[in-house]
Amino acid sequence: MRAFAALYAELDASTSTQRKVDALERHLRTAPAADAAWAVYLLAGGKPRQMVRTRVLREAARAAAGLPEWLFEECYLVVGDLAETIAHLLPPGRGGDAAGLATWMDRLLPLRGADPEVVASALAQAWDALDGEGRFVFNKLITGGFRVGVSRPLVARAVARVAGVETTRVAQRMVGYTDAGFVPDAAAWARLVAPEPAAGRVAATAGSLPAEAAASDATDDAVDGRPYPFFLAHPLQRPPDTLGPLDAWFAEWKWDGIRAQLVARAGQVWLWSRGEELVTERFPEIAAAAAALPCAASWVLDGEVLAWDAAVDRPLGFAALQTRIGRRRLSSAVLRSAPTVFVAYDLLEVDGADARRWPLAQRRERLQALIDGSALRLSPLLQADDWPALAALRAGSRERGVEGLMLKRRGSAYGVGRTRADGGDWWKWKVDPYTVDAVLLYAQVGHGRRAGLYTDYTFAVWDERADGRVLVPFAKAYSGLTDAEIREVDACVRRTTVERFGPVRSVRPELVMEIAFEAIARSPRHACGVAVRFPRILRWRRDKAPADADTLATLRGLLQPSGTAGAPPAPPAPPILAP
Repeated sequence: MRAFAALYAELDASTSTQRKVDALERHLRTAPAADAAWAVYLLAGGKPRQMVRTRVLREAARAAAGLPEWLFEECYLVVGDLAETIAHLLPPGRGGDAAGLATWMDRLLPLRGADPEVVASALAQAWDALDGEGRFVFNKLITGGFRVGVSRPLVARAVARVAGVETTRVAQRMVGYTDAGFVPDAAAWARLVAPEPAAGRVAATAGSLPAEAAASDATDDAVDGRPYPFFLAHPLQRPPDTLGPLDAWFAEWKWDGIRAQLVARAGQVWLWSRGEELVTERFPEIAAAAAALPCAASWVLDGEVLAWDAAVDRPLGFAALQTRIGRRRLSSAVLRSAPTVFVAYDLLEVDGADARRWPLAQRRERLQALIDGSALRLSPLLQADDWPALAALRAGSRERGVEGLMLKRRGSAYGVGRTRADGGDWWKWKVDPYTVDAVLLYAQVGHGRRAGLYTDYTFAVWDERADGRVLVPFAKAYSGLTDAEIREVDACVRRTTVERFGPVRSVRPELVMEIAFEAIARSPRHACGVAVRFPRILRWRRDKAPADADTLATLRGLLQPSGTAGAPPAPPAPPILAP
């Protein structure tokens, strides 16, 4: 644990991507195989199921620190992070435990479901055996809040440097590595760092690999149902004509669904979401369409899962798709109300051959031949004479139920993640977000770096009623302000507090912010009757008084027909605060 805690501290203290990759590489080269496997799992986003209930953890920490509950909670409100709070409050221990990360995870995992007395005793022993950095990381693992500012692709780069293979190969091997139920071990590490087959092997850099890696067969990466790492686009934030001639680009609709890869190998079909979740059983009609495809025995498609209205031949909207997400059992009523389709826009593998390095134009041609005549859909390529004509198509995106356009260079290969800082070959040219002016109504203290400051905000709009105007909440947002603005808002929150509810305060309606969001739909679950997607603060409207903020009628006026079809009428919103 000591070495992993030191790595965590080094990663947390650096903002340099290169330094983080170097630190990861150094750690993985020297760590025992099982420790390296767990490090990759945790740093790449793996989250073991909660091993200790929060209440038990708090009580054990309070007992070890000898503090009353009120004082512990006050400390937590100031620090803003439970793991860090406990690490600060615990009395000095013996420290000196030299066990590695894998050993500590073996000690932690059996605590799940154990009696509270057993858990409390194990926690006290662990805290006594660890130093300050070790305690902090140990607590992070328990609370499930393990984040340190490294991404999965960055971890893959470090592993690739240790293994001496291409990053794309490691990224593919890591698919499924952080799935629920997966337990990293020395064998898993050996598979990650196994050498390439002789024909494609990259010369290894300095350092040695585990002995198990040499015996592992790296050619088994494409014989199971795993997808390839997803290639991501950058948002286009400059005039599109700066990309050069339009005829060098393909333009498609940017669909508002679930990004997914459809995999068919050895007579079986798998559907994977971009979050590496296997969702085949949730979309049986897509699996059936893929299984019926006669053109090839082995292929991988990249595309979008969409709820689709066949009567008008257009998407139903993401709100309809949400009725299929997270359900373990799909009733016939749900299947009828939100039928789904797979819209394919890229071909990554065909007849067992990796097609990602082929030019996109060639991949599209093979894709069209593959799915022609099947129940799978091909994302259409849009035709325009010039960039202004394409911009005109983009302007009608919302009426078509899409988010804008995708621009892809005709000769581009299929990469991994966002491979270039300048965006390179794939761009997403989304329509401008919806915006409304809203009033700050509630504020909550933040966590981590924002601990002690009110940074999480609830915003409201006016509801015009016969008996007067009232403010009704409609969205929460916490991003979009500068650090200086956050401090200014924090001071205002403290000055205008009306009531306190633990870490939350209601405030007098004085501050107006412009709130941006990507989509809006009716929602009987929300008091205001609507739900918005990805709300964030666009700017502080210092030029507007609270009375000038937008209304609930304005929000409802943004609803598209697909967002209201079949939705029950919204309940009347209760008054929250009157000016």
